[in-house]
Amino acid sequence: MGLIVLAAIVVAVVGGCVCVVWASRGGPRWVRGVAAVTLVMGEVVRTLARSSRSSSRSGSSSGSDD
Repeated sequence: MGLIVLAAIVVAVVGGCVCVVWASRGGPRWVRGVAAVTLVMGEVVRTLARSSRSSSRSGSSSGSDD
């Protein structure tokens, strides 16, 4: 079951990336919509990853791990 979910996520990400490239070359309206959603979701994931990293760094007692 987990493998099916992971495969669906990978297919959605790859499809979103294809739509972003296609929209940059002037694809149809639905492709531009999917591309916009893909870019917004990418920003959301990036923001969540940054906040997760900053909160884990502030909570750690060790030095910098970069």
